[in-house]
Formats: sequence, structure tokens, C-alpha cells
Amino acid sequence: MFLYEIKKSKFIAYSFEVHSKDDVDHYLKNIRDKYSDARHICYAYLIKSGLEMAGMSDDGEPKGTAGKPIFNIIKLKKKENILVIVVRYFGGKKLGASGLIRAYVAASKEVI
Repeated sequence: MFLYEIKKSKFIAYSFEVHSKDDVDHYLKNIRDKYSDARHICYAYLIKSGLEMAGMSDDGEPKGTAGKPIFNIIKLKKKENILVIVVRYFGGKKLGASGLIRAYVAASKEVI
């Protein structure tokens, strides 16, 4: 777990080893239950167990500002069989698209 804070917004990042979509769903449910009051729970995953499976979600953030940057860090660090989840608590100040991307990238880099 890694906590990144910017302009009072908190980004809490987790990474998990996964080998199936069921694993992904299990960890997402646990995080959603634990952080049910969070504004956004964004994620990306890459599974290479025979066939490659990948997925991502911006969970209400502007398109391309959360899931894709998280996924890009997974690829950049050459990780596989990994799920990265970043929970965001909104701090009251908008970060803008570039600020969101930087925050999700920073949190993801530290947790992988």
C-alpha cells in the first residue's frame, strides 16, 4: 500500500498478484468494500497465463486519466499477472486532466 497526497486529494495504491479475472474481481470487491466512501476506485491489470487478459477502469474520472496511465506503468515496468488499484478521496480542488494523470502515475509507480 502506498499513499500519495496532492492538493488535499488522497490516492491510496495497492498491487496484487493475479492469475485470473476471478482474482481481479475478488480484490476489487475487497477494496470497494473497504473504501466504500471513496470518490473513485480506478484500476488496471495484466494477466499472462496462456492467453493475455488486460483491463482498466477510470471509475468516473475523465476518460483516459486513471486506468490507462496505471496500465502504462504496468507495461513500462514489464510486470505481468498484476492488478493495480488506486483509491481516490477527492480533496475539494480539481487537479485537471494532467494533474490526475501525474497523480495516478506517481501512486502506481510506488506500489509496483
